[in-house]
Amino acid sequence: MHASKGDRLVVHGRIVGQHDHEVEIIEVMGTNGDPPYRVRGADGHETIMSPGPDSVVKHAKTSDVEPGR
Repeated sequence: MHASKGDRLVVHGRIVGQHDHEVEIIEVMGTNGDPPYRVRGADGHETIMSPGPDSVVKHAKTSDVEPGR
């Protein structure tokens, strides 16, 4: 799994009725885009994640990334 700052990480729900959880990658702490990632949720909570096989990266377009973030 490879990601860049500004990409979105989607963790799929593992049981019926559980919604997907999507967070913004604000820092790539591994080498060459590898995990772990510092992420920020919609509520502003930040944490460090090493995503598992139930996760996917939605790559941001270059124009979607805010300058200075």
